Amino acid sequence: MNKNIQILKLLLLAGSIYFLLVAIFHLIGFKIPPFFIYYNVPSYVYQDRIISFLSFGWSIFLFTAFLNPILNKMLIRAILVAGAGAIIGLEIINAYTNFESISNIIDPTIFRLETLGLVVYLVLLTIYYIKSKNN
Repeated sequence: MNKNIQILKLLLLAGSIYFLLVAIFHLIGFKIPPFFIYYNVPSYVYQDRIISFLSFGWSIFLFTAFLNPILNKMLIRAILVAGAGAIIGLEIINAYTNFESISNIIDPTIFRLETLGLVVYLVLLTIYYIKSKNN
């Protein structure tokens, strides 16, 4: 297995583990960044559980792609497109939500940094997806 595919597999596994932790933390209500992006914004338990189930799905998709990225190239492409859509959605929330109206102690800077972390991950995943396709 070449180096680009090994790095792609590592990124997919890391993403799978990250989203599994996001799912667990949302399910039990353990609000810490970066596993709970809007960690200091009030939320209802049912909202956190919905996020938990969706994050579990992301974890499964990433893990499935990790098992054999060569055979799962379409799944990886779908993950990249959905990931870009999710990041756009997060940035819309970050840019247009008046967090001060919720609480004056909420600083959205951390939300932007967490979103940036997801952008870096998606860029790396995209780079190594493309590199692995060319081998």
